[in-house]
Amino acid sequence: MFISTHAYSAQVLGQRESETLPQFMQDLAQLRRLQAAWATSKITHRTAQLLQLAERIAAAKDELAAAVCMEVGRCLRECEAEIDKTVDLIRYYAKLAPELLDSKTITTQASLSQVRFEPLGLVLAVMPWNYPVWQIMRFAVPALCAGNACLVKPAPSVAQVTAKLMALVDDTMPLHASYIDHDLIETAIEHADAMAFTGSTDTGRYLASLAGKHIKKCVLELGGSNAFIVLDDADVEQAAHDVVYSRFRDAGQSCNAAKRLIVTPQIADALIERVVALSKQLVMGDPMRPETTLAPLHTQALQQKAHAQVQDAQAHGALALCGGVLPTGQGYFYPATVLDHVNSDCRVYSEEVFAPILSVLRAADEADAIRLANDTCFGLGAAVYSQNTEHAWALAQALQAGSVFINRHTSSDLRLPFGGIKQSGFGRELSEFGLYEFVNVKSYWQK
Repeated sequence: MFISTHAYSAQVLGQRESETLPQFMQDLAQLRRLQAAWATSKITHRTAQLLQLAERIAAAKDELAAAVCMEVGRCLRECEAEIDKTVDLIRYYAKLAPELLDSKTITTQASLSQVRFEPLGLVLAVMPWNYPVWQIMRFAVPALCAGNACLVKPAPSVAQVTAKLMALVDDTMPLHASYIDHDLIETAIEHADAMAFTGSTDTGRYLASLAGKHIKKCVLELGGSNAFIVLDDADVEQAAHDVVYSRFRDAGQSCNAAKRLIVTPQIADALIERVVALSKQLVMGDPMRPETTLAPLHTQALQQKAHAQVQDAQAHGALALCGGVLPTGQGYFYPATVLDHVNSDCRVYSEEVFAPILSVLRAADEADAIRLANDTCFGLGAAVYSQNTEHAWALAQALQAGSVFINRHTSSDLRLPFGGIKQSGFGRELSEFGLYEFVNVKSYWQK
């Protein structure tokens, strides 16, 4: 059962019955038929269809953003930004895909040899709840450009948003949602040609094992615990504003947010004081209202887990400089919380924290800061703040992460590959590298 609940009022917005196995197989067969025609069409036809979809999404921006706000709970302006970024994504790939997917002639002993980029077929995407429009399209657009069909399994709590998005898709485009329960996931993987997953590391580990069992290509974008390193010569004001924005936007429910503030001694006290002051200014409330700057969490379970992580940290020596108190009243809120003196005995040191909680780790020096940053099972992103950018670049090479930002918080850029290492997953989305994940890089040789 797919149940949509208003994240602020807890009102049930809608319910959808899960698909049965015969319904799923029928949907799969229809997608296969659509993909056969889609793959043989010209790339310019596919990109033209995607550009039309971009226009429909842009026109439905208000409706989609409001639906995301209600179902997920993020602030309305954050949801509007998600729709804008999605439209930009489609236009980006529509412009570049024809060139990037064109065949490449390679000089060999043959009279003609080429590399061509051909679709794998049908790609299953198991998607999360936190960015229900962006995440689907981030996966689907490059896969569709390459000629694949895309079958999306949405998270059970965001079926309303998914249905609104899919209603905008043209009937000839092989992009469908499949509302299946977890017990059909292995069947779906078995009958697909590849799989994409965005979500927790534990679920990713399980799905990867199923993909391995059936020898299916997969891309995993998993958890993160991004380090935000501030060195002694950094701009304190800029670093403070950036870490507060990155950690507390979307109520802290982003894998790519700054989660561990790592500070060197000379700057530590001044920076932490400013971070706490800015954190206290955040306002919890109805995410539809413009004055709200800290939205509720998506579910009560996330709220309870966040508080348990804070209590554990305090029990092991961490100090809550602000927040850390479970609020009462409407909405699954958790206050902006800054935990100082976090150490390796605390759960927040080693676990992903999907809530507005910032861990502060005090490094002995910059070498220790790098050690602390790498002392995690995750490897999604990291940031380094220093006015000596040449030195920051040198330090960045020692960081074990899929991306490093210098004097800016971590984020995703359409033009750069996005993904992680270690238990943050493997494979890349966005940029030309994301375009090539779900293609058969096929060699041709003519005597």
